[in-house]
Amino acid sequence: MHEEIWFFRHLTLVTRLGRMAVALCLLCVVGISFAAAEDEAEFFRRQVRPLLEDKCVSCHSHATRTMEGGLTLDSRSGWSTGGDRGPAVVPGKPQESLLLRAVTRADPDLQMPPDEPLTEAEVQILRDWIRRGAVDLREEPPAAPDTNWWSLRPLTAPAVPGDGHPIDAFVNDRLRSSGLSPLPAASAARLVRRATVDLHGLLPTPAAVEEFVADSSPDAVGRLVDGLLKSPRYGEHWARHWLDVIHFADSHGCEHDVKRPSAWRFRDYVIERLNDDVNWDRFVREQLAADVFFPDEPHLMAGLGFLAAGPLELSRAGTAPVTFDYLDRDDMVTQTMAAFASATVNCARCHPHKFDPITQEDYYALQAVFAGIGKGEISFDGSTDTLRRREQLTAWEAAARARDADTLLAEPLADVVKSWLARQTSAPVAWQTLHPDVFVSVGGATLTRQSDGSLLASGTTPEQERYTVTATPELTRITAIRIEALPDASLPMQGPGRAGNGNFHLSEVGVQWFAAGEATPTVLTVSRTSADFDQAGWTSAQAIDGDTRSGWAIRPRIAQPHSIVLELATPLEISGPGHLAITLQHLYPPQHVMGRFRISITDAPAERARQPAADTTAALQTPAEQRTREQQAVLAAEAVAEYVRRQQAQLPARQTVYGVSSSWSHAKKLDQPQPPKTVHLLQRGDFQKPLYEVGPGSLSAIDVLPARFTDTHDDEAARRAALADWLVHPDNPLVWRSIVNRVWQFHFGQGLVDTPNDFGRMGGQPSHPELLDWLAVWFRDEADGSLKQLHRLIMTSDAWQRSSGVGVVAMAEQRSRDADNRLLWRMNRQRLSADVFRDSVLQLSGRLDLTMGGPGVEQFAKSKGPQATPALDYAQFDWTTAAAGRRSIYRVVWRGIPDPFMEALDFPDLGLLAPRREFSASALQSLAVYNNDFVLHGSQWLADRVSADRPELSAQIDRAVALVWQREPSDAERLQLRTCAEQHGLAAVCRVLLNSNEFLFVD
Repeated sequence: MHEEIWFFRHLTLVTRLGRMAVALCLLCVVGISFAAAEDEAEFFRRQVRPLLEDKCVSCHSHATRTMEGGLTLDSRSGWSTGGDRGPAVVPGKPQESLLLRAVTRADPDLQMPPDEPLTEAEVQILRDWIRRGAVDLREEPPAAPDTNWWSLRPLTAPAVPGDGHPIDAFVNDRLRSSGLSPLPAASAARLVRRATVDLHGLLPTPAAVEEFVADSSPDAVGRLVDGLLKSPRYGEHWARHWLDVIHFADSHGCEHDVKRPSAWRFRDYVIERLNDDVNWDRFVREQLAADVFFPDEPHLMAGLGFLAAGPLELSRAGTAPVTFDYLDRDDMVTQTMAAFASATVNCARCHPHKFDPITQEDYYALQAVFAGIGKGEISFDGSTDTLRRREQLTAWEAAARARDADTLLAEPLADVVKSWLARQTSAPVAWQTLHPDVFVSVGGATLTRQSDGSLLASGTTPEQERYTVTATPELTRITAIRIEALPDASLPMQGPGRAGNGNFHLSEVGVQWFAAGEATPTVLTVSRTSADFDQAGWTSAQAIDGDTRSGWAIRPRIAQPHSIVLELATPLEISGPGHLAITLQHLYPPQHVMGRFRISITDAPAERARQPAADTTAALQTPAEQRTREQQAVLAAEAVAEYVRRQQAQLPARQTVYGVSSSWSHAKKLDQPQPPKTVHLLQRGDFQKPLYEVGPGSLSAIDVLPARFTDTHDDEAARRAALADWLVHPDNPLVWRSIVNRVWQFHFGQGLVDTPNDFGRMGGQPSHPELLDWLAVWFRDEADGSLKQLHRLIMTSDAWQRSSGVGVVAMAEQRSRDADNRLLWRMNRQRLSADVFRDSVLQLSGRLDLTMGGPGVEQFAKSKGPQATPALDYAQFDWTTAAAGRRSIYRVVWRGIPDPFMEALDFPDLGLLAPRREFSASALQSLAVYNNDFVLHGSQWLADRVSADRPELSAQIDRAVALVWQREPSDAERLQLRTCAEQHGLAAVCRVLLNSNEFLFVD
């Protein structure tokens, strides 16, 4: 990034000097004589290097060393890679070197220097230099990446410096060495408020405060924390932290900011897994490759929403696929490595990381991990039992399709086949022939009714045809419709089609019911078709697929009767007079029109009405004892196929989540999964300049782990699984340090490292490095990756329980020495987040709806926008509706159209990663908290609640203060608040309380 900034700052200068400056610099390099008597290295040191580093730079400035075409002259690699025209110098081949063409003026568009040509002697020096190999002795072997950095060093647990709580031992040891004294513990009332907001994102009830204040037992805080961690409110609150970190939202963002209808399942997954206290290594594996690690737990597929959490620029979908792929994967790489490893890998996209030992190849190796997936709606079963049943039915379906006798005739399916055969030999399905009232040929043919109820076409044979037949059915219930194509001597080749080869193509069939007196007909949906014979590539299913260039056909079995049965999705119940209209369209190819046909209806169950294939009919007509094994397989296939369809219809519907899959690419669903695409290292990140292929892998700086995943081959899922294993390996120091630092940050307001997404040289360094390492090892080994145990360890420490020191003047000297409280001599005061403020107002007013899970609630009015992105009006939302009471975690977050109220309270822009919430204090913020419709409603709701609880004004004020501040008001406060209530009403008092620092901040 720094090179790009430099280039644009010097753009005018670079453009002005251009090729001429580059040529002059090169001549400074080569315009010397090769002294045979002098050692080449010494010669280069004494004569060439001064020219390169003094004369060349002083004459033409540093800016001339880069040409607008991308050519750099810092080293051999610069001119060998070259600019837009290719390499400037080809060692040993003067005739192929563009530089020589320029100085000899062989190219009219490239003449250097432009004012005065080089002498022949100078050109010969250049020619000789290239022929001898174009030696550039400035080059030195590249230094090995410097991995001696705190975050990359192996994890070892330092000795705890003292007895008691290990966190306090480290913190207090540092305080002593710095000459600072810790503040005492906060009051019990403040501790219970702090703990409840920390873990639940809600306020404690007055009763909970009373109970904790009265508890004088030494383990009171531990028991309080344990109780809070058992509540489902914990997962709801801490899920919001994780969703911020990975910039999850319910819409794509960018130009086409449309909603993701099933993204909410990932949000529910995070809540559930945090409440279940899943181990951190498993949590990582579930989000990267649940399909690989836990195939027997299909509901965990919702975790794949992690990789799809970020924005998607749909306007790129129509551009070159490589561009769309690389940019989309860039977000996956950036998010994954920042969230799990606190590494800024994306800085190596165009060049090796300027500050950290991350190579360009590392970056593209991570891209290769995700080269086989795209973002989209993926489906999965909600339970293992459902998955197993679906897998079994799918296997039987495949066996029926292949007529696999070994499977179909085996014991598990014997009863299914026996039952089906018994039904076939029972009373046959009764079909009632429709006698048309009206029959019309749009193509101009003549239709004549025959004695058997069929219609025969004659006269003109049109290019395209549409028959419409209308009849009055005698049945009161219709489940299926049969269309028979019949041969006739008047048709070519005896038909049943009018084409010269006797064939027809039935493109589409439509069915409508015209009830008497109704203005519009009812369109009847056909759910399934079956036919006695399908021509290869032209099946009965194509007669209802909506594609006018496909359809049902019967060649080569011409001059024979054929039938197609249409099963209605919902039976037609006829309660009064009306007409049934059936339309038969023949659109492609030309003249492939049905010549003679008959239509019948039935009220038999649809599965019984199904048209068996011709070989099935033949097998049924053969006595059971005479059937061959092949015929038995044919009948068993029909029986099993019908059974499978019926059983599949009874399975619970599959769930969907906006996630990643190899069946999606460029925001489009593919017909089948695709193998991973080839990933190249790109020269300076330019899509048009691929250098060489890079296989899947991760960071080479962690030298104790393999940097490349060589055994994954073309297995897309195995690549994701390999990255997950690499991340959570016990010897990976980044991941374990990263997660304990994040949890610490959310408890203390700042991490032990204050840049949670960047543990590199441009990030912060740990304030307590030994404590960070001890916590990481303890969390990995002793707590087995349990976040709840980590919460308990932190919150039972003196460091977490300390007073914030608000209003303590005596601590001014310590504040001057450690103003940012990096040494933790006090607790950091924190303001309620936007979500906690909103949820707490609902809680105080008694309107908080604690229903968990499900689709998000849209707390805005939505209307059509100028493009795909809708217009959202947050001011028009009705706060009296049921949707108004849901917790903020269930609010639909539209990535590119933020809620102004939540935004004013520093809800993050989720187009970007948000490892921590920023803190701002502005006039806009004050106005929003005081005047926003939600706050005004909340003030009135709270006033209504306390009015219902207490009959007298003073008691109402006391109750409101107890709810909001968790304490009684002082006499002075009570007097002021009563005066306000008498002058402006109780709602005004509640409004003041909700705007008070004592409510807005947690001490």
